[in-house]
Amino acid sequence: MRGICRAVGVRLKWLLGFLLTGVEGLPDHLSVQPVMGHQDVMIQRLEVEADEMASFVHKKVNKQWIWIAMDAKTRQVMAFHVGDRSRKSAKRLWAKIPRAYRQHAMFDTDQYVVYTGVIPAAQHRAISKLARKTNHIERFNNTLRQRVSRLVRETLSFSKKLSNHIGAIKFFICDYNLTRA
Repeated sequence: MRGICRAVGVRLKWLLGFLLTGVEGLPDHLSVQPVMGHQDVMIQRLEVEADEMASFVHKKVNKQWIWIAMDAKTRQVMAFHVGDRSRKSAKRLWAKIPRAYRQHAMFDTDQYVVYTGVIPAAQHRAISKLARKTNHIERFNNTLRQRVSRLVRETLSFSKKLSNHIGAIKFFICDYNLTRA
């Protein structure tokens, strides 16, 4: 950031304020585009992959888990939540998923037990990694780690504030979804 300030000729405080204003302007719907079909009637089951990945804010002991839900067909991220690795965070992710998906979609997750208490049993499949039903969300987790520098393991860049951490993730997801449309 300091290098950007030197190159552009602005102060760090201004740049941080500018970035914060941009993040606050991002939509809550994450720029998810609705599934578009042909003019013929298409009947198919909505499928969602959900997973969580570890990160930290300020210190490595302050772990923050990024919970993500992705449409398996369009590969757009429809919801995310940053919190701990508890049932409470899983419920917050569930609440952020669009209602049509919560009511009709089939959810593929890893075998983490928290999901069983949040996602209705008729809509939930706990899949092992060998079944390869969650490979798209696992690939997205890798992409997220590679492209958002504060999520890279063993890095010198990290978030000092949780709001900046969430903002960086949200900014990347909105951009990702717009390029997937």
